[in-house]
Amino acid sequence: MLKKFFLLCSGADKEIIESCSNGEQNKYAGIGATVFFTAVMAFIAGSYALYTVFDNVYTAVFFGIVWGLLIFNLDRFIVSTIKKRDSFLDELIQASPRIVLAIIIAIVISKPLEIKIFEKEINTVLLKEKNEMAMNNKKQVANYFQSDLDQNKAQIDSLKSDVLKKEKEVNDLYAVFITEAEGTAGTKKLGKGPVYKEKRDKHDAALQELATLKTTNQTKITELEEKGKTLQTDLDKKIAETQPIIDGFDGLMARINALGDLPWLPSFFIMLLFLAIETSPIIAKLLSPKGEYDFKQEEGELAVKNVLSQNKYQSDLQKQTDASIYDKVYADIREDKGLYDYKKKRAIELLELQADGFVEKQKKSL
Repeated sequence: MLKKFFLLCSGADKEIIESCSNGEQNKYAGIGATVFFTAVMAFIAGSYALYTVFDNVYTAVFFGIVWGLLIFNLDRFIVSTIKKRDSFLDELIQASPRIVLAIIIAIVISKPLEIKIFEKEINTVLLKEKNEMAMNNKKQVANYFQSDLDQNKAQIDSLKSDVLKKEKEVNDLYAVFITEAEGTAGTKKLGKGPVYKEKRDKHDAALQELATLKTTNQTKITELEEKGKTLQTDLDKKIAETQPIIDGFDGLMARINALGDLPWLPSFFIMLLFLAIETSPIIAKLLSPKGEYDFKQEEGELAVKNVLSQNKYQSDLQKQTDASIYDKVYADIREDKGLYDYKKKRAIELLELQADGFVEKQKKSL
C-alpha cells in the first residue's frame, strides 16, 4: 500500500510501472518518497512562516497545507517530465529549468525552518534591536515635546527669579533702615528720625509688593507646573502608545533580517541540505542509466508517433487522390459541347440586357 502511494507520488505511469520489475518499482518508489517528504517539510515550513504572520494556528495550518500541496504538485511535475535521452547533455539541458525551479523551492522551504532552528539566537538579535528602537523612540518623542517643556520651564524659572530679585530688594531695604536706626550708616544718627521713617516706609511698601508678587507668581507657577505635568503625561502616553508597535517587531521579515545578522555558515549548510533533498530526484534520474520503465515509456511514445505518422501519410495521400479525381472531372466538363453552348447563350443574353440598359440611360439623359 505504501509502495503504491510513493509510486503515485513519483508521477510514473501506473500501467507501465506495474508491468516493470520489482527493482524498477523500488527506484521510482524512492523518488516518490523524496517528493512526498519534501512536501511534508514544505508544509511544516509554510505553517511556521505563516504563523509568524497571522499568529493563528488554524489559519497557519490551513495555508501550510495549501503550500505543501503546491510544492508536492510542482515536484511531482518536475520529476515526471524528465525523460531519459541518448545524450547526457540533452538530458541536462532538458532538466536545467527544473533544477533552477528546484533550487528556488529549496531556498523558500529552508528559510522558515532556519528561522525556527535558530529561534533563540534570533530572539536575542530582535531584543537588542527592540531596545535600540525603544531608546530612539523615546528620544524622538522627547524631542517632539522638548520645545514646549523647555519653554514651560523657562517661564517658571523666570517667575521664581522675579520673586528672588524682589526678596533681595526687600532685604536690602531692611538692612538700610536698620542701619539707619542704629546710626551705623546713612545719617549715622542713633534713633528713629525722619530719614529712618522714610526708609522704613519704602521697605514696607516693597514688602507689600513682594507679598503680592509671590501670590501672583505662585498662581502662575502652579498653572505652569500643571501644564508641565500635562506635557509630561502626553509624552509618556505617546511612548506607551508606540511601544506595542516596537514590541510587535518580530514578524517574518524582521526574523529573516535577524537571521542575516547571525553567522552565515550554519544557515548555509541547512539550505544546502534542503537543496540536496529537493534536487535529489532530478539528479537521480539524470545519473541513472535507462531502465525498464524508460524503455517501455519510449516504446509507447514511438507507437503513438508511428500511428500519428501513418495517419498523416494516409491523410496526405487521400488529399492527393481527391485532387487528381477532381482535376480529371473538371477537365472532362471543360470539353463538353452542350455545356459550352448553354453558357455561351446565357452570356449573350446578359450582354444584350446590359446594352439595352445602357441605351435607356442615355435616352433619359438627353
